[in-house]
Amino acid sequence: MKTTFALSALLAGSAAAFAPAPMQKTTTSLNYDAVDELPGALAPIGLFDPLGFAEKADGPTLKRYREAELQHGRVGMLASVGFLVGEKVEGSSFLFDASIKGPAITHLSQVPDGFWALLIIAIGALETRRAEVGWVSPADLAPDSPGTLREDYTPGNIGFDPLGLKPDTEEELLIMQTKELQNGRLAMLAAAGFMAQELTDGKGILEHLGL
Repeated sequence: MKTTFALSALLAGSAAAFAPAPMQKTTTSLNYDAVDELPGALAPIGLFDPLGFAEKADGPTLKRYREAELQHGRVGMLASVGFLVGEKVEGSSFLFDASIKGPAITHLSQVPDGFWALLIIAIGALETRRAEVGWVSPADLAPDSPGTLREDYTPGNIGFDPLGLKPDTEEELLIMQTKELQNGRLAMLAAAGFMAQELTDGKGILEHLGL
C-alpha cells in the first residue's frame, strides 16, 4: 500500500497531462531576466540562490529551471504525503492483497512486474502530453536550441485546475505561486529526508514518530 501512494505521487505530479479542462493560452508578464521579481523570491532575501544558478542563466534557461522546480516540487509534495499515508494503512488495503509492507522505500520492489509496465506507460504518456503543452516542437527549433519552452507558456500552468483555485488577479496569483514553490521546496527536502532515514536504519517514518 505504501508503494501505491508513493507511485500515486509520481503520477499525480504529472496528472495535468490528461486534464479534461480546456487548455487556455496564457501570456505571462513575468520577467525571467529580473529574478528578484519572480514567484518564490521573498523579502528580505529575494531569490535564494547560493550557488548562483540564476545569475548564470539567461531568461529562457531560467524559465526551464522554474518549470523543473515546480514539477519536482509537486511530486515531492505528493510523495511526502504518500510516505506517511502509505505506511499508516499498510496491510489493510485491498490493493496487491495487502501484501506490501515495511518502509515505504521498499514498496517498489514488492509490486508485481505487470504494474511496472503500466506505470512506465502512464508516466510516459503524461510527460509526453506535458511536453507538447509547454515545449516548442523540436522540428521548429535549430539544432543548437533544444528544450525551448513556448513564449506564451507559464511554467507549471498546464491547464489543470478542476477546483477553480487559480486567482483572477495577478497579485493573488503571484502569492499562490510563491506558496506552491515554498511548499514544494520543503516537500522535496522532506521526501529526501524520509528516504535517507529509511535507508539508514530500515525503519518507517511513522515508526520513528511512534505512530
